Amino acid sequence: MEIKVVDLYEVYGISKPEGAIAKLTCWIQPSVGAFCETRQYPSILILPGGGYSMTSPREAEPIAMAFYSRGYNTFILNYSCAPLRFPTALREAALAMDYIRKNADAFASHPNKIAAIGFSAGAHLCGTLGTMYDCPEVADLVSGNQARPDALALCYPVAVSWGNTHEGSFRNLTGGDEQLRQRLSLDKLVRPDMPPVYLWHTREDSGVPVRNSLVLAAALEETGIPLAMNIYCKGDHGLSLANEQVYGVGNVPPHTKSVETWVDSCIEFFAEQGLVITD
Repeated sequence: MEIKVVDLYEVYGISKPEGAIAKLTCWIQPSVGAFCETRQYPSILILPGGGYSMTSPREAEPIAMAFYSRGYNTFILNYSCAPLRFPTALREAALAMDYIRKNADAFASHPNKIAAIGFSAGAHLCGTLGTMYDCPEVADLVSGNQARPDALALCYPVAVSWGNTHEGSFRNLTGGDEQLRQRLSLDKLVRPDMPPVYLWHTREDSGVPVRNSLVLAAALEETGIPLAMNIYCKGDHGLSLANEQVYGVGNVPPHTKSVETWVDSCIEFFAEQGLVITD
């Protein structure tokens, strides 16, 4: 395994806003030598949650390890949060996608097999990356589809900006700008050329109501976007992998047991979209 950490502002020679982060931690699969000299791995960009106020550790390294162990190159983005507002985090996520794609040869990655996964507010960021990858706010950094993920996974996402949602995330993201808040509702951003989407949520989620996923899923289906969705009955917000690796022995919150299988379901969906190892 090769692990490297890059500051995206430094790599791209871009002036860093005060308080900005944009640290990308890269977990790269080892070379397999002469037997598979042409091997290319799928990659995944990980966007932890935290209400746009921080990035949660339980949705960072544990997720990277889970996908790395299943044959992915994994990339964790520690993105900027409040008091920095939109579009700072989106610009950083776009840079991360561009960096992964431009360095595909060096990482033995396939440049068109790059997924993005997000959790809670990080899933909102992931969703905006998948729908706003060519918007004016990022056009000066990347062009065309360079920042477009090839598939998305949205885990208990903060998806809709109206009704019963997670107020703190949108307040931190927009600073109270109501017009911007309405613009950034994922159900309104769905477009026919966006990536396929894997969704999961729990019905008992008290932090981000399950209606976020249901409303978004309806918009995706109406638009004809390839979609897989799991709604589990038991379990509160922020479960991550829902296992002792994340929570410690005896500390895992109550949940439907099959929540622990979501990574395999997600990878199965990604494989259906062509995100597999090629030799």
